[in-house]
Amino acid sequence: MGRSVSITLQDIAWHQAVGKLIEGLDRPNFWLALVRLLDRYIAVDSWVVLVFSDGRPQVLAECPGKDGGPDPLFQDYLKGLYLLDPFYLANREAPQNGLFWLADVAPECFEQTDYYQRYFRLNVVADEVHINVQLDAERTLSLSLGSEGLFSPEQMALLTLIQSWVAPLMRQRMAFEREVLEQTTSPTPSWQSWLDTTDRQLDTPLSARELEVGRLMLSGCSNKEIARKLAISAETVKVHRKHMYSKLGIKSQSELFSLFLNAQS
Repeated sequence: MGRSVSITLQDIAWHQAVGKLIEGLDRPNFWLALVRLLDRYIAVDSWVVLVFSDGRPQVLAECPGKDGGPDPLFQDYLKGLYLLDPFYLANREAPQNGLFWLADVAPECFEQTDYYQRYFRLNVVADEVHINVQLDAERTLSLSLGSEGLFSPEQMALLTLIQSWVAPLMRQRMAFEREVLEQTTSPTPSWQSWLDTTDRQLDTPLSARELEVGRLMLSGCSNKEIARKLAISAETVKVHRKHMYSKLGIKSQSELFSLFLNAQS
């Protein structure tokens, strides 16, 4: 006797939608069509498709702002705030394929940072996941999905399941993104470049270690995390922070963030 197969109308609709998506791989609205399909099953309030590299991220597609035009908050991200993005930092430290949740990559004190309070919470709102596809040793294609609420365990399980076909589709799409990939990557703002001007006004320039402590602080790392990453003691971290604040004439992490933000404008 043959096996009985039970197929629901929802199954048929899903497979038809995936088929249309594959057929439209070469169309300009491919990324929008992909997100709309995912949005039927996983609530998505913001999204963007990026190529991460050592340079400034390249944008392949993004959701429009509330007025239908480019999102001004995302423009700030591209100017330099991406240097504080936990997904960008995690990808640069250890590029790899897969599904990554904010909780997987965010430093211990991320929600206490000015970056989170003044940018992330306003732009992404509550939660974010990335599907990453390594294109080569230097570049990673990333589909970012943001939500006004936390993604549920069920939604994460579904994303884990469907990434097995979403990721290959993302890779195949890159054959039609040659124009973007052939563009020269914009110069990367760096901690050293934005502080160079400040350093010239200081009697004693910031040391490389003080610079690194400042970067990790602004990205949300606790003293213990910074100490572990730099292989120094937590007390030494505090000393570097004190010296950095003194040289810059500031008294708080918020003032340090403002210096960084002003340098990007």
